[in-house]
Amino acid sequence: MDMPHRKNLEEANYIKDMFDSISGRYDLMNRLMTFGRDIAWRRFMTSITNLPKGGRLLDVGTGTGDIAFEALRADPSVRVIGLDFTAEMMKTGRKRERSELIGWCLGDALRLPFPDDTFDAVTSGFLIRNVLDVQSAFREQLRVVKPGGRVICLDTSPAPRNISWPFAMFHLKLFIPFLGFMITGKKGAYKYLSTSTFNFIEPEALSDIMKGEGLEEVGFRRFMFGNIALHWGTRPVPDSTIR
Repeated sequence: MDMPHRKNLEEANYIKDMFDSISGRYDLMNRLMTFGRDIAWRRFMTSITNLPKGGRLLDVGTGTGDIAFEALRADPSVRVIGLDFTAEMMKTGRKRERSELIGWCLGDALRLPFPDDTFDAVTSGFLIRNVLDVQSAFREQLRVVKPGGRVICLDTSPAPRNISWPFAMFHLKLFIPFLGFMITGKKGAYKYLSTSTFNFIEPEALSDIMKGEGLEEVGFRRFMFGNIALHWGTRPVPDSTIR
């Protein structure tokens, strides 16, 4: 095994084990550290999927299924598949009411086990920051979404250096790790969240990556002192299919 591959495998296993270890308190932590605002972000997220009635949604990195459940709440006719590589997170999600309406799938975000042009929209929440190859993750999402379908990504983000910068840094570097340790007993998991957020791609650069992989009408919106960003883009419709 070559060293880069081994390093990537070790990093992927570390992230998987980390999320498995906090699965039971993951939803509670999301509510507390965002002061409940994560619910509004997911509602906005699902509102811009432009899913048709009975449409198909893939939620990549679904975790405990928050986005999948929100999509069903907004429109019970949609067919949702939630994919994740952490079995314990999905096991927690399957204990929730109406979980039987979601197709739970254990899989890799870099090798989605679905044919081309399968879904009307693809979402991901707090996934892209944790994948080993951001371009490949978007490439796979673009592959499985139908022409005209949207790819939408919610994730943490480096905060802009403006008047809210001190508040963002306090929230990210002190408040979240302390709260994470108090609630989950896992100091490393939420220290990792802070570090990986601080070192993640700027929203403008992430937009450029999405455009580079072929998405059009790409845009983003910041939340929470700028430490959260929601990105979206649309898979182009080939000229030959336009009527």
